[in-house]
Amino acid sequence: IVHHGLFWPGLQAIRGVLRRQLRFAFENDIALYSVHLPLDIHPKVGNNAQLSAALGLKAPQPFLEEKGQPVGLKLCGSVSRRELVRKLQKALNGSVKVFDFGPRKARAIGIVTGAAGSEIYRVAEQNIDTFITGEAPHWAAVAAEELGINLLLGGHYATEVFGVKALAAHLSKRFRVPWEFIDCPIDL
Repeated sequence: IVHHGLFWPGLQAIRGVLRRQLRFAFENDIALYSVHLPLDIHPKVGNNAQLSAALGLKAPQPFLEEKGQPVGLKLCGSVSRRELVRKLQKALNGSVKVFDFGPRKARAIGIVTGAAGSEIYRVAEQNIDTFITGEAPHWAAVAAEELGINLLLGGHYATEVFGVKALAAHLSKRFRVPWEFIDCPIDL
């Protein structure tokens, strides 16, 4: 099970590195199951849902639609920005880039794992005061300041391992097969 498959952002010629990767999989009888966007948004084993659970956030609601499908979760409550950052660092087992331009008490938290920082204006339209994602372009941090939003960047890879682990655990339990997570972090 992988999050990002070999064919992204779409079909491409099978040569070079891609050809070697596919040959290795075929020659070693490896089945590859890639579930990028469905695994981001799945309500139970998805990256967003699993990250919100790891942060101890309750009652997530879908938000930020893309082509009629919500791609993130909105959580309402009251948690200090400092405590939220601490929980996020612990959940991700690493550092978090903090752009503390919003309130010290987060009351409307948006989560979209991966690379959703460029959605900062759409996030602001949803009345989010604290936005958690993996990565963002430079201009999005400037926009967060202008909009008065806390922007917490945990890393693209780090925010997208939750779903793969949860799906593997679910399938392991259901079909009684072992699984192992192979960690390949890149500091992005």
